[in-house]
Amino acid sequence: MARKFEFSKLFLNLLFTVLSLVVILPFLLVVAVSLTDEKSLTDNGYQFIPESFSLDAYRYLLDAPDILFRAYGVTITVTVIGALLGLLLTAMTAYVISRQDYRYNRVTTFYVFFTMLFSGGLVPSYILITQYLHLKDSLWALILPILLSPFNIMVMKGFMSKIPLEIIESAKIDGAREFRIFFRIILPLSTPALATLGLLISFTYWNEWFNAMLYIDDPNKVPLQLLLVRTLNSIEFLTTNSEFTGQLGIDLSSFPNSSARMAIAVLAGGPMLVIFPFFQRFFVKGLTVGSLKG
Repeated sequence: MARKFEFSKLFLNLLFTVLSLVVILPFLLVVAVSLTDEKSLTDNGYQFIPESFSLDAYRYLLDAPDILFRAYGVTITVTVIGALLGLLLTAMTAYVISRQDYRYNRVTTFYVFFTMLFSGGLVPSYILITQYLHLKDSLWALILPILLSPFNIMVMKGFMSKIPLEIIESAKIDGAREFRIFFRIILPLSTPALATLGLLISFTYWNEWFNAMLYIDDPNKVPLQLLLVRTLNSIEFLTTNSEFTGQLGIDLSSFPNSSARMAIAVLAGGPMLVIFPFFQRFFVKGLTVGSLKG
């Protein structure tokens, strides 16, 4: 019996070690390629240990640091405001439809679930943002369209529905009103779900670039992801139009084509990879519905 237990433990350790390597090794390869000289990449291909170390890709991308730092500022502002507002509205909506004593909780829950299956579509959304709300070239055009996610509401509802109703009734007997119950009792009890969904919402805002492409024309309000997409498109244009670059006298042999693509991936995803470990301990409780004890 003891041997079987040790074998299963060893198997799980090996399994998760392999899964960890599957996740970590590609990212290490991306970082290594971004630090490799372009000629070395052409001759030897991708390698974990660069044969010829080079920072040309980062020099190319950081050639105009003001633009990059401004894009970082826009992305961080949108991510912080959007995550805080989105988390608050998600928690408030989920709390209402999770209350068993709310008469219309089933109807409201179905309404939220229905919007998860069907959306208004791109054209109505664009008309609403630009013609009715007049949010063209506004940072709110990046925040409002993805402020509430039906999936996040349903996950939060599943978590909050496990909170015993007796706790709420006891607070009411002690004289607490609804807002005080929500902010002083429900939210502290929902910390794992809040941390998990907060991180997922932050990822959504951080990686969002499509709404910026639709609604943002002001170069001072371009977020990081859209800036990197435009940079990547510029690289592809230069590398696929040799006649054009030849007329301009651009030497593509020294141009950091592959390494610049990997450097873009590092710049885009690096900050969130640093933040992720701080929220990891909340993930098991936050995403496992029903983990809260009564």
